[in-house]
Amino acid sequence: MAQNHGGSCRNRRSVRGVICTGELDRDAQDLDHDGSGGIWALAARRPAASASERRLLYVQPLGGELPGPDVALVREGLTGIIGIETRLLPRADLPAAAYYQPRRRYRAEKLLDFLDGRLPADGARILGLTGVDISTTKGAVYDWGLLGLGRLDGASSVISEFRCRRRSGGPAQARERLAKVAVHEAGHTLGLEHCLNRGCLMEDAEGRVATCDREYDFCARCRGILAAAGRPIPPSPKIPWPRPSN
Repeated sequence: MAQNHGGSCRNRRSVRGVICTGELDRDAQDLDHDGSGGIWALAARRPAASASERRLLYVQPLGGELPGPDVALVREGLTGIIGIETRLLPRADLPAAAYYQPRRRYRAEKLLDFLDGRLPADGARILGLTGVDISTTKGAVYDWGLLGLGRLDGASSVISEFRCRRRSGGPAQARERLAKVAVHEAGHTLGLEHCLNRGCLMEDAEGRVATCDREYDFCARCRGILAAAGRPIPPSPKIPWPRPSN
């Protein structure tokens, strides 16, 4: 999750200005703590015109088809925890304009622009869902690998399964990570930045994709922020993953 993916990067500047919460990527000149790559959250600040009043999020599959159970868990997490209705759009090809040839991956900020134009009129938000590697610019690193990117208090976000699979115990763990990233990014579009509370779904990954393995639900602080902003979420969420033991 990054805040243009949401989050709180050590060096804040405003493309969420960008706030990032980071899984860094260390191929080539990218950084990395454990080799898993990806930003947990970057956030670009763009208001969502009147989107806060509507409770409908469209899921837009991008590129090759992901396993049905992965898409289902993403939607289950969004509805059960945030209380937002989801609708699945037909699969769309990844836009050629977003492809970054030197690293053979897709620029997440360009995918957000693409998604903005595909949001149906009755929708509040749109989430792009893909299996390819995605990236954006963060600070001095031009091409920084991401788990996801979302517009802070905006309409669009995009998540990738590519890095969720790294150092996972198998498809079930990668699927759970992907669903948590989806909720995290949706949290950014609702206006939440990264959270310091361990185990909160808005926690900054701090350079490790495995951080999401200890996350479970929004903490009381993040719930309070949403309630104060007129965006309350279910008090008794239906959480589709087990409570972590650590």
